[in-house]
Amino acid sequence: MDILNSLPTHMDFDGQKRAEKLSRIIITLFGAVGLVWGYIIQQFSQTVYIVGAGFALAAIVTTPPWPMYRRKPLPWQKPRSDSDGEPHQKPKKKK
Repeated sequence: MDILNSLPTHMDFDGQKRAEKLSRIIITLFGAVGLVWGYIIQQFSQTVYIVGAGFALAAIVTTPPWPMYRRKPLPWQKPRSDSDGEPHQKPKKKK
């Protein structure tokens, strides 16, 4: 179970953009090829199979957080500690 917890599960914003763009390109390309091939052999089922294969390939390539999607992590700020130890509260407005 430690192996599963050690796997990275995050993707940075630039990686999300890259994954979405790649997914759209793969599905569009497979859709166009499937449409042309299905028209040539006059079998719409072949078009559906090719688009399904493109969807499966896009899911495998873009869903897991591969290292190519984690190249630009955000520099998070360190949490500030309060000097008095109590959380900040907003002052209440009197009406």
